[in-house]
Amino acid sequence: MGLEENIDQRLKRIKPTLQEKYHVSKIGYFGSFAREEQTEESDIDILVEFSKPIGLEFVSLKEYLEQELNRSVDLVTVKALKPQLKESILREVIYQ
Repeated sequence: MGLEENIDQRLKRIKPTLQEKYHVSKIGYFGSFAREEQTEESDIDILVEFSKPIGLEFVSLKEYLEQELNRSVDLVTVKALKPQLKESILREVIYQ
């Protein structure tokens, strides 16, 4: 639970930068961290939505999140979710 709270706090802290620099309109996490089943090797699954397209800055955003969260990040958009997984992911995502 402590690490989950840490993710919440860190995402809240950097949200203004995410909105200003990367045009993030919505961000949350799902997967093992949302279910509190993470291990030392777990990456953080991040779901993000943008207010406008960011193009290649997507890679920069992923790197920024990895630096801020001190862990590997799997960054996806709602549009990129596989149809067979979308519903379950949207049910468990914890938005900031």
